[in-house]
Amino acid sequence: MASETLHAAQHVMAQAVREAYARGEEDEALEPLALVNRDSKPVGRIRDGDYAIFYNIRGEREVELTSSFVDPHFNEFPIEKEIRAHFATMIQYDENLDVRVAFPPLREIDHTLSQVISDHGLRQVKITESEKAIHLQFFLNGKMDQALPGEERIVVPSPRVTDYTRVPEMNIAGVAGAVLEKLADPACDVIVANFVNVDVVGHIENHDAIIRAVETVDAHIGRVVEAAQKAGVTTVVTADHGIVEKWLYPDGAIDTGHTDSHVPFFLISPDPLSLRDGGALTDVAPTVLELLGLPKPDVMTGRSLLQDASTSTGDRRRVLLLVVDGWGYREETHGNLIARARTPVMDRLQEDHPFTTLKAAGKAVGMPEGTVGNSEAGHLHLGAGRIIYSDRLRIEEAIENGAFFENEAFLWAMRGAKRDNTRLHLLGYRLLLQLPRVRGPSPGAAPDGQT
Repeated sequence: MASETLHAAQHVMAQAVREAYARGEEDEALEPLALVNRDSKPVGRIRDGDYAIFYNIRGEREVELTSSFVDPHFNEFPIEKEIRAHFATMIQYDENLDVRVAFPPLREIDHTLSQVISDHGLRQVKITESEKAIHLQFFLNGKMDQALPGEERIVVPSPRVTDYTRVPEMNIAGVAGAVLEKLADPACDVIVANFVNVDVVGHIENHDAIIRAVETVDAHIGRVVEAAQKAGVTTVVTADHGIVEKWLYPDGAIDTGHTDSHVPFFLISPDPLSLRDGGALTDVAPTVLELLGLPKPDVMTGRSLLQDASTSTGDRRRVLLLVVDGWGYREETHGNLIARARTPVMDRLQEDHPFTTLKAAGKAVGMPEGTVGNSEAGHLHLGAGRIIYSDRLRIEEAIENGAFFENEAFLWAMRGAKRDNTRLHLLGYRLLLQLPRVRGPSPGAAPDGQT
């Protein structure tokens, strides 16, 4: 009976989502939906004292959502202050959250690109929009929150809208403007910037908005590259993963997800340098360090993309690393919105400067073979210079060997709900795991009628 009720509820919610799509709502701006009973009361709402397992394996919006239930001082949006819940999270979303973590971080990722730059007394600045600041600051730094000595962080506010198709330009002008200011400062040795538009807008089914985003990014790449050339700064342009270069499934349906495509890598240098092929995102950090004249740490297993090391010796360069978020590379033009857009700047860079493509998905970024890339893994590997095995791989391995079903964080939540005669919730908005039909140890059933 409970199973039939659950399936019925799933059917109702699935239909509600379909109706929202029919109204023109998109995944990135879907209005909240709540399942209610015959008395119009919400079903399954988290109550004070309940337990929840938050199964997402990202660390972005999960931080704020979890904080709203476990932090008594939370004030980012209106909540019912009297509701405090007990949370177990799949991974560590933030070290300051009062939760049980099922798969805590193994260790700090040290000797990253940012850390080596800092250790050698160079000044670096990271510039991006608020919509994706965590990627350029936290993940690029090896999952370290605090800025390093000599590191400046500039976060340009993104437009406060619910639908970025209305402003696919976002605030790229502000990001580019900040980059231009730092290029004019000779004391700034390394500038790392992120143009976020293609990834953010690419998740929405709006062809025209995506084209505008791609063309806007292309134009601003031209602005900053031109300024860097005038300032004598060596520029690296690359991406963290792809998205809109594969906008269609084979059957013609629209695919707004990330892709397994390679990403472009351009080198715009005052010196006559050349690039090797066959690289991956892990090779970017060693390349930047070589351009800066800094030694590569032994833990960086990535290799510099510079073809001939002897051509890179000499005076230390200033370097601009520009990450064009979501700009995948694919020669096939069918369903390729980057190829369909007008991109004179990127076209010219490919013709006039050293160019190659990099692996940005699957095992190359610590993910299972055949999986697509993402911003978290992309930035993590851009900065780490070596493969960092993902939380997803650790979780899948735990499922295979059975340890997943004996995880203390999960058992704590289940046993707590049983002991306190309250409810256990499974919380998530991206189901990234497919659990096999395996029965784990039973910690005891929930109270009657509760799930």
